[in-house]
Amino acid sequence: QVQLVESGGGLVQPGGSLRLSCAASGFTFSSYVMSWYRQAPGKERELVATITATGGTTNYYTDSVKGRFTISRDNAKNTVYLQMNSLKPEDTAVYYCKAVRTFYNYWGQGTQVTVSS
Repeated sequence: QVQLVESGGGLVQPGGSLRLSCAASGFTFSSYVMSWYRQAPGKERELVATITATGGTTNYYTDSVKGRFTISRDNAKNTVYLQMNSLKPEDTAVYYCKAVRTFYNYWGQGTQVTVSS
């Protein structure tokens, strides 16, 4: 069965770093575009970053994280990562990974990231 399992969230001080991981199983990971989304309390879920199936350099980042976050993937390990540096309180949210290919899309259960002093 399809599974996306996020990990790596937690509490971090402003200016700190976290690395999120999303481990995939049950589908052909290397054929899917992978994305990270986040949802803060009282706000809509927003797209944070996207990486192509082959992990090329043409990745997408929402403006608020450009220069601070980096998305990457290891198709041999069926895992996508989100390296988050220079974290700000406004980055506080539940972070979700998503796999998309044509008509198919799968979501993980989310991992909480809290940026606070």
